Amino acid sequence: MTGVSLEGQVAVVTGAARGVGELLARKLSARGAKVALVGLEPDALKQVAERLHGDSAHWYADVTDHEAMARVAEEVKERFGKVDIVVANAGVATGGPFVDSDPVAWRRVIEVNLIGSAVTARAFLPVLMESRGYLLQIASLAAITPAPMMTAYCASKSGVEAYAHSLRGEVGYRGVRVGVAYLSWTDTDMVRGADQDDVMRELRQRLPWPSNKTYPLGPAVDRIVAGIERRSSHVYGQWWLRGMQGVRGYLPAVIGTVGQREMRRFATRLEGMRTGLVGAGGAADEEARATHRD
Repeated sequence: MTGVSLEGQVAVVTGAARGVGELLARKLSARGAKVALVGLEPDALKQVAERLHGDSAHWYADVTDHEAMARVAEEVKERFGKVDIVVANAGVATGGPFVDSDPVAWRRVIEVNLIGSAVTARAFLPVLMESRGYLLQIASLAAITPAPMMTAYCASKSGVEAYAHSLRGEVGYRGVRVGVAYLSWTDTDMVRGADQDDVMRELRQRLPWPSNKTYPLGPAVDRIVAGIERRSSHVYGQWWLRGMQGVRGYLPAVIGTVGQREMRRFATRLEGMRTGLVGAGGAADEEARATHRD
């Protein structure tokens, strides 16, 4: 499919305060899109909005809150007149052995990454149907291959991939295209936060090439922008991820065998691992929930 000009298009990006969401908002704006930023960090969102090239606005909202997201969808349409593109990017992560995991943090990864993506789509699909627009779901290499110590993240990204593929078949006849974007380890606050744990960092470094590298953010986001312009069904942030699709059926057995060996190697170092959400985005999510409870 040939690319669609982003000039004058209205794009919504969740999780836009930092990382993939922030840079994506900047690159979409540079191509002439009007951008609505959604996230949990109002000051950071305001700073991002102020640096954008064109028209933009920002909204504070938890993507797992249906009422809040429905209100955001109404206000974005009122502010810009339409919505052409929605990127469900908001996500959090936690790592470590499942048996010792914090059940609240584990559940929150599922809530934000999977349920929050569905809430985002539910809120914005009516306006996307009006514009015959495009919904891009940010997934991960974790949707393609399982990984020990990443049970919540892999479950959430596998789930969101399946949900988005299912949704594509439902809404295509209404003119809405749905895409899934896959990213390997990319230089974001989330990945840097995970790397602060010695075991998680060393486990990742022992993965086979090229999955053991951290990739620069810019080229990955450029690939996402190109996918948005083409309204692609599949978008790959790193060149080699496309090839993983052909072998994914073999990966659970391989990981099941190799993973046991690696876990045995690190067994004596697993006790006392941090069990909360990782990175600055995880901290912002925990702070927002604590404030809401108070």
